[in-house]
Amino acid sequence: MNIARISHRFVEVDGVRVFYRTAGPADAPTLLLLHGFPSASHQFRRLIDALGDRYHVVAPDYPGFGHTEAPADFPYSFDSLADVLEGFVEALGLTRFVMYVFDFGGPVGFRLATRQPDRIAGLVIQNANAYAEGLSELARQTVANRPGVPGAEDNIRQILTLPVTQSQYLGGTTDSELVAPDGWVLDQYFLDRPERQRAQIALGLDYHSNVELYPIWQRWLRTHRPPTLIVWGRNDAFFPDPGAHAYLRDLPDADLHVFDTGHFALEEFLPEIAPLVADFVDTVARQDAKPVSR
Repeated sequence: MNIARISHRFVEVDGVRVFYRTAGPADAPTLLLLHGFPSASHQFRRLIDALGDRYHVVAPDYPGFGHTEAPADFPYSFDSLADVLEGFVEALGLTRFVMYVFDFGGPVGFRLATRQPDRIAGLVIQNANAYAEGLSELARQTVANRPGVPGAEDNIRQILTLPVTQSQYLGGTTDSELVAPDGWVLDQYFLDRPERQRAQIALGLDYHSNVELYPIWQRWLRTHRPPTLIVWGRNDAFFPDPGAHAYLRDLPDADLHVFDTGHFALEEFLPEIAPLVADFVDTVARQDAKPVSR
């Protein structure tokens, strides 16, 4: 039996003690897993079990999430999360990798990609939106929360509750019995900590900055045309599947797979998605190994 041996580590990045999970041979193709809201790297545990014996898998927690420890005065914004991620890949010496972006992982990862495009060998995009048509009405209401808007902070606090957290895992699923409760229980444990409330409110008020960057990210995709695998839960309450199909405008060669599930597609469809990711990483590694003709 090939079972991944997963290490749980910390690395210091500009005063932030970043927690991360890693598995696999250091000289194997690298897969960087970027988690979403309201989760952390633990959302990828089963995927790491499936792939961590073949690939160099790295999954960090952002500041304000999971086990990462940030200073009390850390300035929470999506730019600052990307700053820490940029320092993280530098600290670990990750020079070239396939980047798996999910939900918040999209805004964080696309910022990194536009800053350091040479690091990106390929993309796996899972319910990480970068197009206006991928925003549901619920998502548009969330984006409308920003500094100075009356009631915005209270609106975000309502999102940080157990019923909402649970609904993000179970909403839109075909078979809810396949979704373990551990995910939303652990997420809520972290969300209920007072310092995390401050972090999540600040990020919620900053989410509009991501939508404003959509044209820049789309231009980057059109210009660089990274090999891309898109896997998507079509019943996502925030990012419905028109957002998945929209990528094909800028990435016409992308491999698109839509599943009959919700936001956390891996929870229900890991057996279908993991082989797609493995085949994709293998393909990208072969393409990356080819000499560049001059």
